Amino acid sequence: MQKVLQTGLAAGLSATSGFHSSKPNALAKDHDNTQDLTPSSYTPQPFPEDRVTYRGKNHNVDASRICIGSWSWGDKSTWHWDDSELPAVKEAWQLCLKKGVNMIDNAQVYGSGESERICAQLFEGLKREDFVIQTKWWVFPGDKTNIIHPQDAPLIKLKESCERFKLDYVDVYVVHGHIHAQSIGMVAKSLAECVDQGLTKAVGVANYDEKNMLQMQEELAKYGVPLAVNQCEYSLLRRQPETSGLLQACKMNGIVFQSYSSLAQGRLSGKYSAQNEPPKEYRFSSYPMKEVEPTLKVQKHIAEKRGVTVAAVALNYNLVHGIVPVVGVRKPEQAESNCQALGWRLSDEEIAELDKVTYEGKTTSLWQQG
Repeated sequence: MQKVLQTGLAAGLSATSGFHSSKPNALAKDHDNTQDLTPSSYTPQPFPEDRVTYRGKNHNVDASRICIGSWSWGDKSTWHWDDSELPAVKEAWQLCLKKGVNMIDNAQVYGSGESERICAQLFEGLKREDFVIQTKWWVFPGDKTNIIHPQDAPLIKLKESCERFKLDYVDVYVVHGHIHAQSIGMVAKSLAECVDQGLTKAVGVANYDEKNMLQMQEELAKYGVPLAVNQCEYSLLRRQPETSGLLQACKMNGIVFQSYSSLAQGRLSGKYSAQNEPPKEYRFSSYPMKEVEPTLKVQKHIAEKRGVTVAAVALNYNLVHGIVPVVGVRKPEQAESNCQALGWRLSDEEIAELDKVTYEGKTTSLWQQG
């Protein structure tokens, strides 16, 4: 599965129309940069002092403001995973829990299921209420389960995920993208069955545009199931969900908006530069670092003034827009860096500085529709 995903990304599924563009596009000059900001009185805090609620039919799910991304765990195609990294991941997970970050985002495609198995090891010794796990249905139309059992595929796949997690249920189950051959109505019915069988508390989508998101919400409502979340790429280098109105639509409908590639696959972390480009497999917002340097310059200035990491500045930008950033962790240092995004808030002046060096980003008809 992971090789299929990387092949798709290489063909241009990420962040651009067609194949990858090397030039980021600026926001329209008349865009209202303040329209999606949370009130200036709000400061994101660690869990449980501050929390995000994912609405469910029978039970809501409360989770931290930051979500750990686990795509790299077990994935050798994109992230060149090595099993020797597992102890560092375990240490990073424990640090996150202590810092008030208790949610992990996973997917059936990550490491072809290996990431879910790694999570099972992370959960050992914990009470079920101590963590929140979200995973995503592998929607690839060519998957044999999706071909043979199109109506029940999400349900069948979730049962397999639960076995890999060694759990009776997950907290949130998400449709990974709108490339499934099944109709939205058929998928909604299967998601509702997942809820009714107690295999998940809440359900959502990823990479859906506003139209399809609201259609999924309408179809789920027939079974009394809310649409809890939509996860799309959003960062200083891709504000397209904001400019398109998708972010606002989520807020108006009580749908949590999560951002993946919140650090543009490391481009906003301070790790890379024009002299040290990210690996070619890191394809989301894959602009040359020379195009990103103006953004990093402002980030670094704010980070030095605030006494936080460069990555924390980028994550706080998402947080003050009411977005739950999903951010990858492989080492304790990364966990520490990411958690520094909590407990403070960018000032209006700092947000305005960053707005000047952000980009809109693009969509694709194949994958990143939202």
